[in-house]
Amino acid sequence: MRMTMYTDFSLRLLIYLAIRPTGEKATVPEIADSYGISKHHLMKVAQHLAKLGYIESTRGRGGGVRLLKEPESINVGQVVRQMEDDFHLVECFDREKNGCPITPVCSLKHALGRALQAYLAVLDDYTLQDLAHNPLELLTFLNGNQQPT
Repeated sequence: MRMTMYTDFSLRLLIYLAIRPTGEKATVPEIADSYGISKHHLMKVAQHLAKLGYIESTRGRGGGVRLLKEPESINVGQVVRQMEDDFHLVECFDREKNGCPITPVCSLKHALGRALQAYLAVLDDYTLQDLAHNPLELLTFLNGNQQPT
């Protein structure tokens, strides 16, 4: 299973906002520059997160994005489920496009289904607060003072 960049960027944006003082705004270009990622893609992510009610987005002078919920109330598994387009690990997971002739008797589908459920169950055990528990260390890396190892 591979998480899409879209979901990865969503979690990064949320982490960035979680380590800021409560209610403080940040701009999408500022966040994108800190991570070295596409501003255009991050803008789409921010719009989606705003639509889902995780962040508030304000345009214009003094605008930016900020968390609307407390980090401890944002469940990572829920965010991943909402941001991913699908969880079709193999063709047979997609009932409409499944052309595999052994689907009715194949054990692989069941094994991968259990693996997917385990993956999501682990993510359900984490909140945004858990991901942002070390704000000073995160800020050090985001400010370019350290290189990842």
